[in-house]
Amino acid sequence: MWHEILFRVLSIVNYIVLIVIAIPLLLQIFYVLFAFVKKKTWRKSEKKGRVAFVIPAHNEEAVIYQAVKNLFDTQDYPREKFDVFVVAHNCTDRTAELAGKAGAKVLVLDDPDPAHRMALYPLKHGIAHVIGLEGEEGYDFVVHLDADNHVNREFTSLMNDAFQAGVEFARPYEGALNGMQNFYTKACALFYAFDSHFGSRVRERLGIAAHVNGSGAMMSVKMLRGCGGYDCVTISDDAEFNFNRMLEGVKGHYVEDAVVYEDMPSSFRDTLNRNKRIGAGGMELLKGKLLTMFGRFFRTGNFSYLEMFLTYIFNFLAILISVWVPLYYIYHFTYTALIVNGVIAVSWMPVSYYSAMLWTTLWCAVGIAGGLFILFGYGQAAILAAADYKKLGAKKRSELVSAVLLFPVFLILYAVTLCMGAMSKPSWGKVGRNAPPPQKPQGE
Repeated sequence: MWHEILFRVLSIVNYIVLIVIAIPLLLQIFYVLFAFVKKKTWRKSEKKGRVAFVIPAHNEEAVIYQAVKNLFDTQDYPREKFDVFVVAHNCTDRTAELAGKAGAKVLVLDDPDPAHRMALYPLKHGIAHVIGLEGEEGYDFVVHLDADNHVNREFTSLMNDAFQAGVEFARPYEGALNGMQNFYTKACALFYAFDSHFGSRVRERLGIAAHVNGSGAMMSVKMLRGCGGYDCVTISDDAEFNFNRMLEGVKGHYVEDAVVYEDMPSSFRDTLNRNKRIGAGGMELLKGKLLTMFGRFFRTGNFSYLEMFLTYIFNFLAILISVWVPLYYIYHFTYTALIVNGVIAVSWMPVSYYSAMLWTTLWCAVGIAGGLFILFGYGQAAILAAADYKKLGAKKRSELVSAVLLFPVFLILYAVTLCMGAMSKPSWGKVGRNAPPPQKPQGE
């Protein structure tokens, strides 16, 4: 009968889908199992390069003064060797004024083009300004930060050590500034720490290119001049820049003890906006550079290209996980249950076959889902809470217990919101700032 043929065809398609989903998951399991490897460190250098922190900012008066002041007050690095550039992008508040009072060099960018209302354009403007400076005004490397970021005391020194050892492109550990605010911030902190603690450490030790994305990225001025500046056009500009450099043969590295503390989304709306942006940007990259990355692996045999492809393909896999998997198994269990209960007649196979398939599939689904929840949900969350709780913004491990217990729920939420982004038009949804109230500038 036609419905039996359809059932067979869809079953075969589902097996293929599960294999496609399983390959990237196996890679993540590998990272978890081998995260005990010793972290990579660079020898401390007596030579100090000149550093430019570049911060794109649009109406960030609530956080910009504290972010800039934190850099000047805390860095264990010669003050004369680094500067902070704040690019005030179409600001209608006191962002430029407060950044200047905190000690930053302010670049005002008035750009009326509505298509440029994203962090890409002020960052491109700021980097172009910095790499155009030469002589005594010139810099050796640039660090990109967001307007709400803080970094640990050793950040600049550690990035300089890597730079002096020949590293031109590197990422830090992603910590949380407001990690203990509520469930969303705790779960986001755990999620983003996964790639720092597990994936990035293992990649660095095995010689696989790091995923240099997000704030805290270190970029040498020599590299930036060689590629014509911040050569990005998509909403996922950080990932795009990473891909561009990889395809040019520039290898990214991971400086684990350098920590950037980010402001985590504290509501469903903010989580949705961030993940929709990531999902939409990921699909843009999939249609362009990600497939090129896949092809480059077969031409060069360099595993870094395949690893990058398998990691970022998750933006597409989120659609399969959120749409195909639930719909198929609803259909599968409904169809076999109707056969077992005599509602639908079959001719190709006996009813006992479908009865056995119903229970086998049910127990396999429970076992696989349970195993993934234990490993990727409770397992990785518990390890991160125990080992990195301070980087996640907690004073003691017990503060993260609730997040560990509910982390599998967050992973489902993450996949669904990523799927929504992957199927939507790229847009920049502003995420609310949740950082502590700013310090008042001197004289106010």
